[in-house]
Amino acid sequence: MQPPSSSSTNAPPPSSRVVVSSQPGPHHDLARRVSRALASPLQKPIAEHTQAAFYQAEAWLVAQNAPLILDAGCGVGLSTRRLAATFADHAVIGVDRSADRLSRDHGALPDNALLVRADLVDFWRLALRAGWAPARHYVLYPNPYPKAAQLKMRWHGHPVLPSLLALGGRLELRTNWRLYAEEFALAVVQVTGREATLAQYNPSGDYLTPFEAKYEQSGQPLWQLTANLERAWHLST
Repeated sequence: MQPPSSSSTNAPPPSSRVVVSSQPGPHHDLARRVSRALASPLQKPIAEHTQAAFYQAEAWLVAQNAPLILDAGCGVGLSTRRLAATFADHAVIGVDRSADRLSRDHGALPDNALLVRADLVDFWRLALRAGWAPARHYVLYPNPYPKAAQLKMRWHGHPVLPSLLALGGRLELRTNWRLYAEEFALAVVQVTGREATLAQYNPSGDYLTPFEAKYEQSGQPLWQLTANLERAWHLST
């Protein structure tokens, strides 16, 4: 993959906002929220549009007859395209809730890629109920919600976390906020008993998403969390 080209070699680097938070470390309420998510599985009704989208995605996946890669929160779908090109022997499904983002023209989709408009909270639960087992599962930028009061909106503070992790596979999260990744790692251990690896990440111009390009080119450090879950635990659905 090549970095986006610039119209001028003297063009200034793109600017991007650095995450600012009053939190000095992992949120004091994280463990309690994760425990609550485990004790009380999410019961929110599935939205009809996501149910319909999931049925279509499942039919496509069956026809592909290939290992699954799930690109959760794929935005404009560039990451889905790039993952499909990198893993040509896999079926790559990108999911995003925004019809506007998904409709932007970034060229034809590879035959092994599918973009789906759906609510991720519902889509993850449907995938788990259907027995999906992605070989790789990507959760890419941004979703930090940096205010301390917004913990419940971060994926690791949301009631859907157990379903997300129960899908198994090689989970990879990338972010420009280290504390977000640190909290996610703590939640992975609490839920699954598996350690997550956290390290600074250098894409070297091989960007998966426009956010990744913007953050890196404006000098922000990037962080990568990986966890090999391999169906490490069981969640009753």
